[in-house]
Amino acid sequence: MSAGAVEDLLRLLDIERLEVDLFRGQGEGGENSNRIFGGHVIAQALAAAYRTVEDRLCHSLHAYFIRPGDPSIPIIFEVDRSRDGGSFTTRRVIAVQHGRQILNLAASFQKEEEGWRHQHDMPESPPPETLPGRAEIRAAFAANLPEEKRAHFLRPRAIDVKECDSVDLANPEKCSDYNRLWFKVAAPLDEAPWLQHCLMAYASDLSLLSSGSRPHGISWITGEIMAASLDHAMWFHEPIRFDDWHLYEMDSPFAGGARSFNRGKIFSRDGRLVASVAQEGLMRPIRKP
Repeated sequence: MSAGAVEDLLRLLDIERLEVDLFRGQGEGGENSNRIFGGHVIAQALAAAYRTVEDRLCHSLHAYFIRPGDPSIPIIFEVDRSRDGGSFTTRRVIAVQHGRQILNLAASFQKEEEGWRHQHDMPESPPPETLPGRAEIRAAFAANLPEEKRAHFLRPRAIDVKECDSVDLANPEKCSDYNRLWFKVAAPLDEAPWLQHCLMAYASDLSLLSSGSRPHGISWITGEIMAASLDHAMWFHEPIRFDDWHLYEMDSPFAGGARSFNRGKIFSRDGRLVASVAQEGLMRPIRKP
């Protein structure tokens, strides 16, 4: 069942070229049904940028979420070829629905080069085989959801997730902002390096925003918070095979002004720091009548 979800995700990333630098992506599918999941549009925008770049891999991207996406219609991606330099290539991508921007993204690509290397160590964590899976955890939470929402909540997902520091979303207690999980694509893949980047960019938006709500004992299920990603930045450091487990270490150094700032480090199972992530999110209290 998960293999089918992975095939659906790969179709989302197989965007259609309409013109030289104009692309169309599917709006329906992915994590959400009422609005487009942030990682969905980031991954498609990165795929659009990659379709205009040859022989270079993305090393960083910076995106702003401008409006909620509408899953009932396609997304149009306009790519601006900002620069093609000797070592670096820069692209700007605008995602449009209903004639208005829903996201803009800037990405930089670099030819392969050698240089000095260092990294922070991967934190100690329980191995993924010892932890409950995403489907198992969601099944436990589903009993607290309205019946009409359960089918969507429990459907197979393209990304396997095993949480090291899980919280009860229905009855969250105040806890540390520090948050770790293992994740990977839910079926074996042998895809090109650029597509591995797009898949990890998609998954990097999972759980990062919740780091800011953990110290306050709130979650999206409790109805106390309006939450949404405001921006998303990502740096790719090392080659990626995202059909193997990766550890996502997250924290939230600050929250205030109805916003939270969240950071993440992504390690391969053998301890390589393969990517870093930063995001600011809306964390607005909902005033109950």
